[in-house]
Amino acid sequence: MSMDREDMIEDCLERIRSAWNAGDAKAFAAEFTEDATFVVWTGTPLLGRLEIERAHLDVLARETSMKLKVLSTTFPADDVAVVLTVAGVGTGAAIPFEKMQTSTLVRQENQWRCAAFQNTEMSPDAKRLYNPGKQF
Repeated sequence: MSMDREDMIEDCLERIRSAWNAGDAKAFAAEFTEDATFVVWTGTPLLGRLEIERAHLDVLARETSMKLKVLSTTFPADDVAVVLTVAGVGTGAAIPFEKMQTSTLVRQENQWRCAAFQNTEMSPDAKRLYNPGKQF
């Protein structure tokens, strides 16, 4: 039985999260297209898979975990998906959502990969919305 597009996208996001949690910059970057763009939450752009990998070597060595939740997925074309997520990175069991992310995924050789990623710090209102009961 083949997976539907949404399941395949969830698998791609899970591979990204798992690579982060394993501290594996190479596996993390492998989920991006060769020419991907990646905008870090501070506004720094990373261009291409190799730059994404290099920029994450030290970050992933910090032994943090990623928490991720899909808010919406749209398909502007059969092999293109735009995914809005909330995410958080930290240690321990109670990692709050602190970032709002938009990813453009493309299907290449029947596998989804991220072609463009924008990571943005959440506003205080968004943090309260996606982390009920926590103070910010």
